[in-house]
Formats: sequence, C-alpha cells, structure tokens
Amino acid sequence: MLDLDKDNFEAEVLQAQGHILVDFYSDGCIPCQALMPSIHALEKTYGAKIKFSSLNITKARRLAIGQKVLGLPVIALYQGGEKLDELVKDDATPENIEAMIRKYA
Repeated sequence: MLDLDKDNFEAEVLQAQGHILVDFYSDGCIPCQALMPSIHALEKTYGAKIKFSSLNITKARRLAIGQKVLGLPVIALYQGGEKLDELVKDDATPENIEAMIRKYA
C-alpha cells in the first residue's frame, strides 16, 4: 500500500497509468481504521491489476477538499487523472469496495 501525501498525490494518482484505488482516512476515524485490514486483504487479491494507496487527510486537508472528500471513510478509484468511482461513509463496506474493484479491474 503506497502512502500518499500532498507532495506525491499528483504524480502517483493524477498522472499515473492504470487504475489507482485511494483510501482517504484520518487518524481519528474509527470506521476508517476498521476498514484497513479489508483493504489490505483486497490488495493481496487485486494488487496486480490496481495500485492501492492511502492518504491521511489529517495532513492533507486542502488536497482532500480539492478531491471533494467531505466525509470519511472514502474509497475512490482513479484512472487518467479522473475519479471514476467512489464509496463514501456507510457505503464503504468491504463487499462494496470489492464490487467496485471488480467493475474496473
């Protein structure tokens, strides 16, 4: 899982080739912490097809707002610099995340 920050987000997500999954989270987000093991498990299954990354928005608030991340957790899928799809708050379940990955992988 690639750790993103405001310095590498553009290069690693917006300018990258292929599909990139971004897990937007914060240190105080309990649902985000609960999702992490599931996302790591999905990376083991789909990591060859999709690049998995995470961004702690506590350290990159402006970047998160620029990506229209207004609530947490948010799991977003990017390609060609554009956000293709995202799951927000209660919709961000391991089952829904896997379904979103399968849709694009």
